[in-house]
Amino acid sequence: MFAVLTANIGIFLDLYGVEKGLEHYRSTQTLNFQHYKYYLLREVFLSLPNILSLPVLQGFESNIDETCWLICKKDFISKCQVLPEDCMYKLFRVFCFLSELVVDPERPNRFQVIMDTSEVGLVASQIVTSLGADWDQSGFEELIGNTNGFQFGTFLTLLEKRYLAGVDRAGLVEALNAVTNTFIDDIIKKGVLLKRGYLLPTLREYWFVLKPCQLLYYKNEEEKEQCGSITLDPRCWVDSNLQRIMLHTTERTFELATKDHRSRLQWLSALKLAISYSAGTEGYQRTLLRRRQKRRKAELQEKHRRSSIIHDMDVQLQAEKQARAAMEIQAKELKVASEKHVEELESLLEEETQAKRDEEIVRNLQARVLREEWEKREELERLQEEHILLLEQEREKRKEFEIKQREKENQLLEAQQRLIELEAEKQRLDDELTRAQKKISVSEKAVASITIVDPANTLNIKPQVKVRRTMSFIPSTKERPINFYK
Repeated sequence: MFAVLTANIGIFLDLYGVEKGLEHYRSTQTLNFQHYKYYLLREVFLSLPNILSLPVLQGFESNIDETCWLICKKDFISKCQVLPEDCMYKLFRVFCFLSELVVDPERPNRFQVIMDTSEVGLVASQIVTSLGADWDQSGFEELIGNTNGFQFGTFLTLLEKRYLAGVDRAGLVEALNAVTNTFIDDIIKKGVLLKRGYLLPTLREYWFVLKPCQLLYYKNEEEKEQCGSITLDPRCWVDSNLQRIMLHTTERTFELATKDHRSRLQWLSALKLAISYSAGTEGYQRTLLRRRQKRRKAELQEKHRRSSIIHDMDVQLQAEKQARAAMEIQAKELKVASEKHVEELESLLEEETQAKRDEEIVRNLQARVLREEWEKREELERLQEEHILLLEQEREKRKEFEIKQREKENQLLEAQQRLIELEAEKQRLDDELTRAQKKISVSEKAVASITIVDPANTLNIKPQVKVRRTMSFIPSTKERPINFYK
């Protein structure tokens, strides 16, 4: 059976031959559900992307439901006399959607698919309401009694015998379609809306179907000819403009209208609800199912807690009853003994009275000691709070000191960096001065050599213009010398 199921799952995932890996997956001849689930996750579903959109997930779920139904339908079709096969398949999908895996108490290594009684009541009530009848909740609760859950066969029997007997096929199909639309197709709302055209700005009537991720519209209520769809995502929003519903998407704004104010409010609320669930991967109905399951789990835990408390109280009550019975027996024995030993009892009574007095004295002393200890404790707590406050103040001062210290360190680093830069600048200027002095020395030597070689020229120089060559290197402006150590 596992091989057939795995092969069919692999076919609609475009994976062929994945069932052959089951032969080498486990060394044992048997395969339980946990092992098979692990194999599917690691070997089959690993080829899927990590993130899938809600419509794609719903498509995979539909294919898996169909495969499972093909495998197990023969066990139910022969037993069912009222429901046709297509209706049974719809109920099978609803059952799989609303059920939970529960460990079989008789065989702990196996699981059972169980639908909770509240979910059964939810499905049955919707079917009955769709058939135009009134739902009897008290009768349903009386019928199920203390049943905790239903398997699929029991679920079908309940619907056939109690709620679907004598219903014509057309009404049956319509009611089950409504249930399937709600739970499986995750349809939030259906109805007629007027939509303004894109090319021709006129309002035209369509049949709209609202889901968490898209808004489909058809020509009529039969939903056979789809006219278009509007994709919904968290970036969409909806508001109301006079008598219109303005649906804003990332691509454009759609203008919708209703025939009355009540319908407009209902569609506004439904569209906001669909947009809020468009980002998830579970859908609207599955999210509601998770909430109901979580609430039932909390109620069950609370019930177990109360049962435990009641059991403990019963045990305590029985112990008190036994103690009281023992005390009564002891009292009778004391009464018989008192008739014989009156004086001894009086003495014992006096001793008991004295013991009570002593006990009262001790109790008063203990109360005083406790009071003194409590006062000391309050004093210690006050001192501790003061100590904590002082520590906090000290910590704040320390933080401020550390901040100032870091600022000083930063300033010191900046000053050191500036000093390094100044020293580098001084070295550069010293080098320039050295080069300039060398040039002056070379120039003086050149002038001296020229004077020795051509002395005749010096005789023609006028006294007014006799100037040393080295005077040209003296600056003409009287500037202050550069202080390199500033």
